Amino acid sequence: MNNEAKPFLLETKRLIIRPFCDEDFEPFLAYRNEPDVARYQGWNIPYTREQAVEFINEMKNKNPDEPEGWYQAAIVIKENGEFIGDAAFFIKKDENRKAYIGCTIMQKHWRRGFGVEATRRLLFHLFDKHAIHRVVAETDVENVGSYTTLERLGFRREAHLIENIWFKGKWASEYHYAMLEREWKSLMSAVK
Repeated sequence: MNNEAKPFLLETKRLIIRPFCDEDFEPFLAYRNEPDVARYQGWNIPYTREQAVEFINEMKNKNPDEPEGWYQAAIVIKENGEFIGDAAFFIKKDENRKAYIGCTIMQKHWRRGFGVEATRRLLFHLFDKHAIHRVVAETDVENVGSYTTLERLGFRREAHLIENIWFKGKWASEYHYAMLEREWKSLMSAVK
């Protein structure tokens, strides 16, 4: 792990995606304990204060340009600085032109387009700054909000994996999505 994190700041029209800081603790802990948010995530509830402290400290000290494992950044509303979730990416060390992404938004901010906006900005960052060739996202087949967001962004569903993962006490099925750099560039040129 790199001891000194590099500056990381991504902006959209309504959002700022930035490193976690101590002030994020209470809203982060609250949203990690929302049952509907945690349902499809890799953590269990109750999510403890100790877990939140450990997580935030780890992310504060992680270098986003050389992530070892997932790098997660806080998403805040630009207008008022309110913490609303996090955006994450993982660049595979042995395949450095391949990345995985994820985005989680607090329930009270669902259906406002924040997930699409934050993920689109993260895609710009990965394809443009890191010259990623392929971005992958995986989601539970029951997580309609997640796969709808991916499809709105232009991701291609590549696989439907049936009961492929033991998750929270039962077999779960997943959708596997991906986007190639050339597909991203084509989408962006169509927007211009």
